[in-house]
Amino acid sequence: MAEHLNQPLNNWTVSQVSTWLKSIGVKEKDIKKLSEEEIDGQILLELDVASLNTKICIKLGPALLIIKKRDELLNSQQKSKKKSPHSGSKTELEQKNNNNQESRENPPRHDLKEQNVSEKGPIVQKEKVVTSHEDCKPRPFDQDPDLVYTKHKVLPPECGAFNLITPCHEFKSLSVACTLDDTRLRVKFAREVFKFATGCMNTRSNGTIHFGVMDSKEDEGYVHGQIIGIPVKKKDLYVDALHSFDKSFPSNIEHIRSCVRPPRFIEVIDRESTEKKYVIEVDIVPSISIVNGHVYRVCLPNFKESTNKVEYEKDTILQRVGAKTEPVTDRDQSVFCLHVKDRDAQREEAEKSQDSAPNTYQDLGRKLTILMSGEKNQIEPNKWFILVTNKFKLDDLSDIDWLLNLNIFCVFDFDPDSKISGLCSRYLEHHAANMHSLQSYEMPSGTSIAEFTKKLHLFEQTSWIFCNGSTGFKGSEVPCDEMRWIQTKMTLLREAVSLVCKQILPKGIFQVVFLLTSPLEKPLLHTFNEFFTDMQGHEDILCICESEEDFQKWQSFAEGSCGPEIVKNGSVVGMKMSHINATLQQLQPITTHNIKHLTTFAKGKCCLKTQAKEQMYSLEILTTDHCDETSEEFIRAEKDNIERQFYHGGKVTWLNFWLAEHKHVEEIIERDAYIEACKLLDDLKLTTAQSPVNRINIYHHPGSGGSTVARHVLWKKRQELRCAVVKPSYSADIVAQHAAQLREHDEKDPQRCLPVLLLVEDLEQEYLDDLRNELEEAIRSKKICYEKPCFIVLSCRRSLKPKQKTKESPLENVSVTHKLSPQEKRQFDGKREELKERYEPEFILTFVLMSEEFKQEYIQDFVSTLLKDIDPDSVVTRLLLYVALLNTYVQNSYISQSHCEAFLGLTMYMEKLRRHSFESKLSDPAKLLFLHLKDDKTHIESIGIIHPRVAEECLKQLLGDKGSRGNLAKRLLGEKVLFEHRFGKDEYLGFLRALLIRRSKISRGDENDTLFSPLIEHVRKNESPDLAIELLKEGYLSFHKDAFFAQQIARLLYYCEKFEEAKQWAETAARTMPNNSYILDTKGQVYKKWFEAKVKALDNDNVPKTAKTTADAVETALKAIECFKHCQTVAATDPETENKSGFFAEVKVGFKLLELITSLEEFAIRGNPRSECCKYLLSDYIPEEVKDVWELFHDRLKQLHSTMDATLQWISEDLSYFQRDIDAHEETFESPEENIRNPLRFIAEAVSDYGKLFSDVSLKALKHCQINNLSPYKKRMLIYQLGGGNITSIFFKLTNQSKKDAVPDLETILSLYPSNPMTAKFQQNEIVNYIATHIALKCLLPQSPKTAALQHLQKLSGQFPADKKKCSSSALFLLTLLFWPEDHDKGHEREKKYEIVQSAVEFLKKDYWIKMKDIPQRKKRLYTHFFLGNGNGLDKFVHKSEFESVTKKLEVYERRLKWLHGEVWKMPQISQKLKSVSGWTEDGTVYLEGPQKKRFSVQPLYAPSVPDSNENITFYLGFTFRGPVACNITVNK
Repeated sequence: MAEHLNQPLNNWTVSQVSTWLKSIGVKEKDIKKLSEEEIDGQILLELDVASLNTKICIKLGPALLIIKKRDELLNSQQKSKKKSPHSGSKTELEQKNNNNQESRENPPRHDLKEQNVSEKGPIVQKEKVVTSHEDCKPRPFDQDPDLVYTKHKVLPPECGAFNLITPCHEFKSLSVACTLDDTRLRVKFAREVFKFATGCMNTRSNGTIHFGVMDSKEDEGYVHGQIIGIPVKKKDLYVDALHSFDKSFPSNIEHIRSCVRPPRFIEVIDRESTEKKYVIEVDIVPSISIVNGHVYRVCLPNFKESTNKVEYEKDTILQRVGAKTEPVTDRDQSVFCLHVKDRDAQREEAEKSQDSAPNTYQDLGRKLTILMSGEKNQIEPNKWFILVTNKFKLDDLSDIDWLLNLNIFCVFDFDPDSKISGLCSRYLEHHAANMHSLQSYEMPSGTSIAEFTKKLHLFEQTSWIFCNGSTGFKGSEVPCDEMRWIQTKMTLLREAVSLVCKQILPKGIFQVVFLLTSPLEKPLLHTFNEFFTDMQGHEDILCICESEEDFQKWQSFAEGSCGPEIVKNGSVVGMKMSHINATLQQLQPITTHNIKHLTTFAKGKCCLKTQAKEQMYSLEILTTDHCDETSEEFIRAEKDNIERQFYHGGKVTWLNFWLAEHKHVEEIIERDAYIEACKLLDDLKLTTAQSPVNRINIYHHPGSGGSTVARHVLWKKRQELRCAVVKPSYSADIVAQHAAQLREHDEKDPQRCLPVLLLVEDLEQEYLDDLRNELEEAIRSKKICYEKPCFIVLSCRRSLKPKQKTKESPLENVSVTHKLSPQEKRQFDGKREELKERYEPEFILTFVLMSEEFKQEYIQDFVSTLLKDIDPDSVVTRLLLYVALLNTYVQNSYISQSHCEAFLGLTMYMEKLRRHSFESKLSDPAKLLFLHLKDDKTHIESIGIIHPRVAEECLKQLLGDKGSRGNLAKRLLGEKVLFEHRFGKDEYLGFLRALLIRRSKISRGDENDTLFSPLIEHVRKNESPDLAIELLKEGYLSFHKDAFFAQQIARLLYYCEKFEEAKQWAETAARTMPNNSYILDTKGQVYKKWFEAKVKALDNDNVPKTAKTTADAVETALKAIECFKHCQTVAATDPETENKSGFFAEVKVGFKLLELITSLEEFAIRGNPRSECCKYLLSDYIPEEVKDVWELFHDRLKQLHSTMDATLQWISEDLSYFQRDIDAHEETFESPEENIRNPLRFIAEAVSDYGKLFSDVSLKALKHCQINNLSPYKKRMLIYQLGGGNITSIFFKLTNQSKKDAVPDLETILSLYPSNPMTAKFQQNEIVNYIATHIALKCLLPQSPKTAALQHLQKLSGQFPADKKKCSSSALFLLTLLFWPEDHDKGHEREKKYEIVQSAVEFLKKDYWIKMKDIPQRKKRLYTHFFLGNGNGLDKFVHKSEFESVTKKLEVYERRLKWLHGEVWKMPQISQKLKSVSGWTEDGTVYLEGPQKKRFSVQPLYAPSVPDSNENITFYLGFTFRGPVACNITVNK
């Protein structure tokens, strides 16, 4: 950030603006808006508050902040500019200006002739001299290749005649003359050329004179031969100059024109400037056929300033003497002329020897093979390639099969027509690709690499980057010329290359191929320089160029970065594309590139082209001929390695199964679970499906082979079903979309398709539920009628109790354990003996351990033997400990090989040496314990220990009895090389976070639920709580003061009863994330636990409980309630989370506080402490003893009665909508502190406790007193004590767990209400409770005389507010029950009832969607309270508990399946109680007929059950807080 703050604001990029906005506190959503509008520094200068507010929709506050901070920044930059001339540090521009000033003060010295010419010319500003130089080859003599020079490179020194054919060279800067007028420049140029040419022709030597190249003798401060270049405004001026001074040659002028070649203009590339400059070169070729027998004289032209005319000097004979051109003196001329014949003979001989020189040939095929494949003669199938190319020739497009077979990560394409007629168009015929521009690779501030790669679908489909626009694309990206590209897109290219090479792809797993198929332009040359710089070398860069002329330009530029030898060795030049194609196809392990096959419904086969497969990128599709394309060469070379890797502990691959199936290796063991899963699949295919989606679960011990079993099933079934593996990190809706495409691929009728078998590995229950819903929705939206399953989800999840899972649901679940069955034991023993014959035992370690059933004593001995002589202080042992720590506590964790190499200090990255170099650094035990893993998607390699149990044993033995895992974790956090390594950083930091703050969950397959991460639990229990706290604090600092670490520290501190410090950390977390309700809940929990500890201390110390001694505790409790209230407010406004913990916690604290207050001595001394306490809490009364001591608390304490009642009502209503356990399956770092396992029981008990705490009348006393003598308030509190305080606690009495005493309780509740409720002044919630009590009692005891008639309750409901907006959800729900029409209702009465119901439903739906927020419906399942039965009046309502009493006799798994598949509706005990309602469906909506043929829409409880066509139906009617719902929808036959 600090770096670019010093840059001028108008030079800032979009990403720099985003970084600055973040630093001044602008919210991420506003930063995203500005980034999407492409606000860079230049545009930021033009913005004002109005444009930010109205056009970009930034709220006024942030808009004012942005403009204010921008102006402050501008002022500070302007002030620093004023100071900069006096500061020690100067910008490059200032240094250049200073150099120019020095040049004016101390002009360089030139030879006399040039000084004369420029006497009246302007002084040239001398450029800044560069001190470091690189050599550069000159342009090939007398050739005109398309090449460039790079500024400041150095040509070989000037030289004389050597063998007459090798040219001599002379350098002239022309830096002064190029600024003169045309006449003077023409004279100067012609003079130097004629002088040099005459010398060469007389000497009979080839030569080249270079202008724009410095001669250190004449150009002080420059290196001899340094390329600077000169501006050329008129090229024809230099050409004409050689034809303008014929008088210079008294004779033989035609010889001169024949031997002196026209000027050649070689562009000079300056990476720091966009000004075009050139080196001008003139070649002299004195062919013997022209110069034979001649001596040439020249009259050199000169511009005479005094006469302002061109004059000619006396004719002179010139010759080359060494590196100079010298005149032949008068004395030597006769001798010089006598030797003409000798020089002619030498020239003739030199020309003949040149003609007869043998051509040299390279073995380009071998060179290409080695550069593409290393020593293996096989291109690595998982290696990524980056292609950089320009315009393809039409003929070459037919020879790109080798490219289609490559694993191409991205293409930098400089051909704007590529998508229309070039390489891109041809590639898209065979592959899916995403079209991107350079702007697409600008990574927004705050985005992780994982998020960025997911957004661009990198690693899934080739990213095609149009570097200079795309013809026909309507976006803002348009093609431009070279100079405009350098000005506008050079920075974008640099950022894109840097992002790919430095953050996305680790060095060694990819290769960059420059495929040059047409003349080069500067942008492509600059691209090479960026790759070379970011890859820190050339070993993974290959250049392929068919044209030698095109290569010359490439070579001249590339040599400036890496030297001529490296360029030569890394380039293949002159090979035809067809030859390249044929050569490279032989190196590829696959022999075809675009067609695979799938099974069809008609038992045939259909084609699956690569392009179609890649469009379903969230699935790894298993075809019927999977791996059949594998070449024989690859099999011979790799089969042993593939098999050994698997039995050493590597993840099974499809190639393992294919090699076994084709008898290249021995068969893979068929586990018992494999046979069971196949049988379940076969059974599913035969049974009639109740749902389009079925599921089979494979639960397995970690490392027991569960994934192998699951993939074995897919491999076996690929000929019968369409099979695919769901790739991780894709949302359920994307997976469902692709699964539906796979199901229907190349089938004629969507109704007749094979099921799709989807393997989902190690994903949470939440995801599986999401996937089921999305798949069902896909079937429903396509109106598929199904009799058999459309999709079968094969879920493979780890569990520490897999056998128990199988017992719970034997028709859905299979288990894989470390314990082998007798049959499996025989198979494993036989396989072990067989493998020992081919491999050493240490190379098949995991298989050996599996065959021993991972017995603890065997693992101990095995690890002890391996670690016997290990050096405990070596860096490799440290690495082994770190990997063991992660593998022990974080499931499926690893450390990338790139991290390991950085940690071990390795810099050898060449692919062919990489694994060898890494393994050579490892100790022998580490080589055996480490398992090399490779990511299925990115192919990035990583390191793990062969098995989690082995990792844990390594940790125990390496640390010993006294070793501390906490200190080891602290050392791991302190390893900055690992923490800051950029490749795989997101994954590594994710593992560290999980190590420190991810809790265990039984629902996720862990052994138990933990308060903290398993590591922190171990440290605090077995080592030291203080060390656990230190470790989390270290994590807090390492993770840049992450709020979730602060939250965990606060939790750990309050469990250690360090409440003061816990409060500080909770406040720190809340300041960082003030809108996170879970963190605010933690803050409340600190005070709650603190309050409980203070009360406990009073009890333990036998301190008398007085207002004074309890004041501190009361204040803490009130602070806790305040925090929970804040948590509730934030949770309610967050549309994406469902956090009810604040409500439940407030009730708990409130009750404990009331119990404390009731126990005070000040209330006890007055006789009835509860009565005194209630008097204090419910009135203005304040006892003198507490008046002053509790002065600050009175108002808040007297509000407890109303606030707690309101909280209980909120919980009740919420549970009425979505009655379910709050215990979520998923684990986040935000989980609430305390989950309520049975919220229905909690609310029932809480309502009863509320009535007890706020009343001095108990239920026992009720038996001995007259009800009529009680005040209305006391009656109401007795109703609460009996469980009648809200609708949820009343209906809870209908459940099996509460039925025993329910009838007398309900009858007593009714007796406490006024005998004539119509005249009583009931509040709305009292009417709700009164009616609900009657309904509940009627369900439990239909013949009870206490229950009122339906008409009486209907009449009473008339006291609900006429404006339905003011009605509570409970009141609206009861209206739908009370006024549901009956068969005997007359027309007008029926119509009136429907109007009431429809009005109530309208407002229920609004309240429902407010409650739902943006949370998926499956997370908040609608609860059906009642169903419509066959009776009349109140007898027509059947409570859901009636169903539960029927199904409770079934096993858990059977009960769940009956509900899931709808079989419960067909059970006679249930169906006989329910009334079948007639209706119809129209366009997916369920209707029943209302009065006067009006339609009444009913929400289906289970959306997929609605038929796709318009049908007459029957269904059962349920009543929910969303309105009536249709269940068991059945089409009339």
